[in-house]
Amino acid sequence: MVPPPAMGDDRRPQIRLAPGERLAFGRSAPGNDLAIPHEGVARRAGAITAQGTFWLLSNLSAHQTYVVAEPEGAGEHIKVGPGRLDAPVPFEFSRIVLPAAGDLLALEVWAPRHDQLRGGAGTTGDTIAPVYSVDRTKRYFAVLAALCEPRLRGDPHAPLPTVDQVVERLRPGWPAVSRTTVQWNIGYLGVKLRLDGKKESLVSLALRFDVVREDDLTVLTRPAPRTTR
Repeated sequence: MVPPPAMGDDRRPQIRLAPGERLAFGRSAPGNDLAIPHEGVARRAGAITAQGTFWLLSNLSAHQTYVVAEPEGAGEHIKVGPGRLDAPVPFEFSRIVLPAAGDLLALEVWAPRHDQLRGGAGTTGDTIAPVYSVDRTKRYFAVLAALCEPRLRGDPHAPLPTVDQVVERLRPGWPAVSRTTVQWNIGYLGVKLRLDGKKESLVSLALRFDVVREDDLTVLTRPAPRTTR
């Protein structure tokens, strides 16, 4: 999970939760694992509970409705009303929007584990949790493909593209791409693939285990889905 930036501080540390762990958030630190120091946030605002393939959101405020949106989707979102406990959130990564005295505060939640049927589609396969499960329709995969492209094109020792070069490579199919969105997706890939988020580590793993293959480079020219980011 990535909390909103503190007042005057743009740094956004990551908070990791194992399945079954719970994180309470609210205006002040006592009684909360995450303090959001804004006068419009309830003292006990809510709680996030991690599960194996999804997560739960409890809205502990008395009057505010929270919206959970999928940044990479086509406007998909759910509403969690005041007092609602353990609402399941199925999105792979999400943005919780907290209305706070005229401001909108965002907490971003990344859920890297998704179960898949063994052997692909069908009704008789066993469910497993792939170590490196990716969705090739998402923007994070296009960013990863752009990072891998020079080495997939035939030079295994090619230097990795800079963030600016990734931006330019993706712009034809993603006109709104920026350094910020590319860096955000690189950070998400680090969480999803259980790495440090460094480009060299991401590319090395992606190529070693065929997470990205040469025929995946078609995503670099495919129009990206509409999104809020």
